[in-house]
Amino acid sequence: MKCNIKLRTRYIIAFVLFLIMEILIAEFIHDNFIRPYVGDVLVVVVIYCFIRIIIPEKFSWLPFAVFIFAVTVECLQYFDIVSMLGLRHNMFLRILIGSTFDVKDIICYGVGCVLLCLAELLFRKQKKI
Repeated sequence: MKCNIKLRTRYIIAFVLFLIMEILIAEFIHDNFIRPYVGDVLVVVVIYCFIRIIIPEKFSWLPFAVFIFAVTVECLQYFDIVSMLGLRHNMFLRILIGSTFDVKDIICYGVGCVLLCLAELLFRKQKKI
């Protein structure tokens, strides 16, 4: 139980830090690389850390599940889900859900999830040492 609390605390800290980075990127960086690509890589990390707060135990398929979720949201953007739900005028939800489909975003989500898998492997190896 104590291990779960310690692990959850680490994921809470990671979630907050990555979320702050995402917000700072969205608000202050308007370039052609960090905002569109690094931001999309980090968004799956934010989602992953949030889920790990709830499920801190080993769940080896989580990066894949996060990838499927992100791709699903991206595909819903293709069908303009924001307009279908009548949320076009809600700035927060329009930004949260997104409104522009781009295959490059899916590639970035994949890169982020591969990085998460590598991080999990490194974490497991450190735990065994």
